[in-house]
Amino acid sequence: VQLQACGGGLVQAGGSLRLSCAASGRTVSRYNIGWFRQAPGKEREFVAGVNWSGGRTDYADSVKGRFTISRDNAKNTAYLQMNSLKPEDTAIYYCAADDLITWNIRVSSDEYEYWGQGTLVTVSS
Repeated sequence: VQLQACGGGLVQAGGSLRLSCAASGRTVSRYNIGWFRQAPGKEREFVAGVNWSGGRTDYADSVKGRFTISRDNAKNTAYLQMNSLKPEDTAIYYCAADDLITWNIRVSSDEYEYWGQGTLVTVSS
């Protein structure tokens, strides 16, 4: 499975961005998808996840109410809509696929087998 993340960029605080994660090589319709981010000097952290069916989502407390994760299995693509962006959201954002078929979403990056290359999000104050 190859994952391609895109949609990052420079945005002012309060603005919005939509990240996309396109999968190729194999359908990911049975995989849970997670978005993670890593800011300079910090460890990679879980941001949001959606299970294989789209029926369950999970978010880090820091993004709840501002970010929305979704997926379109027909397009083999997942999305992260980010609204009300803050300077502290600045990071490289990665999408990842977890090939363990579970209803629940795992939040540890160690559990995800496939990773995209990352897309940079910069939020200016």
